[in-house]
Amino acid sequence: MTVTTLPRQVVAGTDAAALDAIARPEVALVLWSRGLDPALRDALDGLDYATIDDVRLDCRAGDAVDGDLRAAGYGDMLADVLGRDIAMLVARHAALTGEDRLRVRLDVIDTDACRRFHADYVTLRLLCTYAGPGTQWCDADEPEAVRDVATGSVGVFKGRLLLDPPSVLHRSPPIAATGGRRLMLVIDPCPVVP
Repeated sequence: MTVTTLPRQVVAGTDAAALDAIARPEVALVLWSRGLDPALRDALDGLDYATIDDVRLDCRAGDAVDGDLRAAGYGDMLADVLGRDIAMLVARHAALTGEDRLRVRLDVIDTDACRRFHADYVTLRLLCTYAGPGTQWCDADEPEAVRDVATGSVGVFKGRLLLDPPSVLHRSPPIAATGGRRLMLVIDPCPVVP
């Protein structure tokens, strides 16, 4: 049995309700440890990364995203199950932030993108790696103690617009030399345009 102690500013749970802890002032990261739906996992196993495009869209909670996934080259079954999961996570993010419009990115990553530990200039950022190694994170005061958000699990990070200086940092795991790929979901509030 392995027991892992998390830094005081990190909360983890096994259901979506754990994400609500991000509202507490002292919490900088909430982890929802979950496995992917078996149908989604099976559909992702057969994904041909060469046939899909990155997805960028602004949407509201309740909007369907499966059509955007189909337009980006995702097959019907994967677009359906992945679209449902993304729509659920958009709704969760909207509930956490109270924001009406959210920006969604679904990227195939095969480089060492965002390789340095950092905090983003947003209020809350939701990250979920659907395939490949999960996002790495560390306590800002202990950068040598690197941990990861497991593939399929959800991390909600408090950004610099809510917590500056940050107490938790994150990065994409270095994968360029491995030939690996990641399928990464990022959800942020839409920027306010004056």
